[in-house]
Amino acid sequence: MVFFTAIAAAAQNQPMAMNQGQMDRLDRNKNGAVDRSEYQAFMTSAFAGLDKNKDGSLNSDEVARVLNTQQFAATDANSDGKVSQNEFLNKVMTDFKAADRGGDGSLQ
Repeated sequence: MVFFTAIAAAAQNQPMAMNQGQMDRLDRNKNGAVDRSEYQAFMTSAFAGLDKNKDGSLNSDEVARVLNTQQFAATDANSDGKVSQNEFLNKVMTDFKAADRGGDGSLQ
């Protein structure tokens, strides 16, 4: 869950903890919950925002303010020193699933 809140907060230039206002901004259909598709769309956009040099991957410098060394390594699934969009989305969507305590595909 730390990764989830760090990336979501950083993408919105907000403090680390997700608050109700941030959740409300992610809730595009305004049903009171953030569903999987809303979260994935947001994180796809967040990846693009974090990819400062626009090379299609994230290096440790680009994410230094939101991820520590261990979090970066855990996201870099193939250990090549960079995080592809696939690796990024796999990690954040795994975190989404873990945060979905109700198992209904949404966060409330």
